[in-house]
Amino acid sequence: MLKTYIHSALIAICLLASSVLTAAPRLTVVIVVDGLRQDNLDQLRPYWQQGGLRTLSEEAYQTTFTFPHLVYGGNETTATIMTGTTPAHHGYAMDNYFSRSDRRVHGLLVDDNQKGIGTTTAYSPAALLAPTIGDNLRMRVGEKAKIFAIGIHPETTILMAGHSANACCWINADKQAWASTSYYPLGLPSAADEFNVNGRFAELVERVWTPRMNITSYTTPTAEEIRKPFSYKSADVLTQSPVANTLVMELALALQKAESLGTDATPDLLFLEFNTVTPNAQADRIQSAEQEDIHLWLNQDLGYLMDQLIKRLGKQNVEFLLVGRPVLGIGQQTMRLAGLPAKDFNVDRAAALTSSFLMALYGHERWVNGGYGNSIYLNRTLIAQKKNSLETMQRQVANFLLDFEAVQAAFPQHEAIMYPDLATSLNKKQTGDIVFTLLPGWRLCENDKNVIDNVLEADPASPVMYWSANFLQFPEGPLSATQIINFVQ
Repeated sequence: MLKTYIHSALIAICLLASSVLTAAPRLTVVIVVDGLRQDNLDQLRPYWQQGGLRTLSEEAYQTTFTFPHLVYGGNETTATIMTGTTPAHHGYAMDNYFSRSDRRVHGLLVDDNQKGIGTTTAYSPAALLAPTIGDNLRMRVGEKAKIFAIGIHPETTILMAGHSANACCWINADKQAWASTSYYPLGLPSAADEFNVNGRFAELVERVWTPRMNITSYTTPTAEEIRKPFSYKSADVLTQSPVANTLVMELALALQKAESLGTDATPDLLFLEFNTVTPNAQADRIQSAEQEDIHLWLNQDLGYLMDQLIKRLGKQNVEFLLVGRPVLGIGQQTMRLAGLPAKDFNVDRAAALTSSFLMALYGHERWVNGGYGNSIYLNRTLIAQKKNSLETMQRQVANFLLDFEAVQAAFPQHEAIMYPDLATSLNKKQTGDIVFTLLPGWRLCENDKNVIDNVLEADPASPVMYWSANFLQFPEGPLSATQIINFVQ
């Protein structure tokens, strides 16, 4: 771990030493794109005559980065990018956690102490333990900095906004409107409320999503798409359609104008979430015309956003940092086509079998509270009442789990947090009494339907692009996700 921090520090020094600084930008736009892969960018680059991704591919510093911790396809990746550290320190290992008190799974960012605005669920960044890009700016320059986040999903948006944003908002697909939380001082931004009131949100949602060109013009149409090209009412697949990206883009421009972002000497931050994960996608890698099409729409929306902000603020006063993050990885079907193993491991079933195992040893009691993620949770209250040894039972369960076909390693909690391959990936709130890892090719599921771990790649790489008129040179080579924060600091 020490080597990781030293490497990160050296990269930060290199970024400063090898760059030519002409002026500090007034507005930094940080863009997180769900499911964006480098090989998808390489595949589509020849087909972009113009647009944001075309501009970035030609003018931006670009490389790839990987994550120094387990990647599930949730927002643990967003948290790492935004804080520059790992789940062991930022506290966000998975989107959900298992509660011992009620034996149920809860959203990590759900906060009943707050109130939802335009949604029945309230969120806050209280569970995020490390400062984000925005938090660091707030601590450095104070209240004059304006920090906003606009996203598609609440968790991603909250993590981008951090603890110190003025406001943030995300898409409530059920109500077809922008939503927010009372945690942030401005609540729902006025520009977002205007979209809800004036009908622009509803107008965009009514669009029908069909191929923007002849289906045979795409490079990867499926046989089904050739027989019958895809067609969706955007309202039915809102967060997985190009309309979601267009909504984010249009609100970003409206918010910049309404809040005068980037118009004074104090630096401002605007965080945006875009998406490339379509309704029928089985992987992040493009395998259909549907996936290809959403990339083309994203290229168009991103191009318009960049052009407008540069026109409004001037090329010297705005910079763009775009990062992709894995959501579905290469996919099980792709692995099977290559002859690789791709199976599901049901953690609920594993917890039930563990319960039966302990009953056979200690009597017919509820020794197991449940299982979630890579953890089995024991009934510590009962164990204490019966004066049994918790450590002995942890060791017995760990040994029991090793007999499962899918399990590669299993540890009592106190050993897991010190195991090198797990130490950066765990945090106290989301770690059970026994922690296990799976063999390559096994996908972790909560039950037979709910997938927990979509990303089966051992070391998934994501693209990063940094466009600025202020910097001319950067070091080459892949980076760690913990180093992305250095582009903005």
